[in-house]
Amino acid sequence: MSTTIDTFLRKAQETTVLVVGDVMLDAYLWGRVDRISPEAPVPIVHVTERSARLGGAANVALNLRALGAVPIVVSIIGKDKAGDDLAQCLLDSALDSVGLVRSSTRRTTVKTRVISGHQHVVRVDEEETEDLSAADQQALLKRVSEAIEHRRPAAIVLEDYNKGVLTESNIEAIIAVAQKATIPVAVDPKLKNFLSYRGVSLFKPNLKELREGLKVDVQAADLASVRAAVHTLERKLGNAATMVTLSEHGVYAHQGAQEHHLPAHRRKIVDVSGAGDTVIAVATLALSQGLPLPYIASLANLAGGLVCEEVGVAPINLERFRNEVLRLNLLQ
Repeated sequence: MSTTIDTFLRKAQETTVLVVGDVMLDAYLWGRVDRISPEAPVPIVHVTERSARLGGAANVALNLRALGAVPIVVSIIGKDKAGDDLAQCLLDSALDSVGLVRSSTRRTTVKTRVISGHQHVVRVDEEETEDLSAADQQALLKRVSEAIEHRRPAAIVLEDYNKGVLTESNIEAIIAVAQKATIPVAVDPKLKNFLSYRGVSLFKPNLKELREGLKVDVQAADLASVRAAVHTLERKLGNAATMVTLSEHGVYAHQGAQEHHLPAHRRKIVDVSGAGDTVIAVATLALSQGLPLPYIASLANLAGGLVCEEVGVAPINLERFRNEVLRLNLLQ
């Protein structure tokens, strides 16, 4: 199969993707450290700027939007100030907020990062991680069903951050609806529901998640151990394809009799925050276009490395991504 990056990006503009999972607000306090506190051996940060960005599943949607696709976010947020801010950030980013359910029993997840220069000093999390109530689960599934019926997405991303939106029963219900509608499902998992994503099209854990989810010893530099773990995973999940991100060791991808190990591109790594969101966004777009697994893995591997050169959670830059694909001749 032959394609080009311009064909990929043109088709992306015609693609609607449903993103279901934990959305959050990534807040930032930017400043400088001039001295250590006399009260404790900790730095004092003189704050010079505040900002907020979309995080979690919403950052997956941002990456899809940056590549020209039409993402629909379905999630639960609180009836609070942070929820208002998150909804406004969606609107400011030209993202559809119709899939947001406002819950009176939960608060919106906020991760506040304090940054001095290019260094994280500390992160403060405000969140709830309990599973959704029965009422909130029903409301979420109703939004998912409506989006599938009326918007006809080409693919679905399940973005799990262990904040309670993707419960075991929700996961099973969404996969069943997707399979009935013949929509491919890509998953970015976390530990709690790791083995609940049975029968999905693409399962994308990182090495830590693979190790903890299967309770096995896997070393990134030991391809045999990665291969064995992926085979175990696929026996348990029955998923069509697996892509494991291995940090500086690249990406391992497996589907049927195919196996591909792609080395990481040499990058000046500044911040890995949000890189997994970019990887799953690009992989899902490639999956929706029916691209072969080597192309899916190559594009996603490149995109994940590019965003690691940015400070904080940031979506992929389309033009830079396109130029790098051409420079590296990835789709030829």
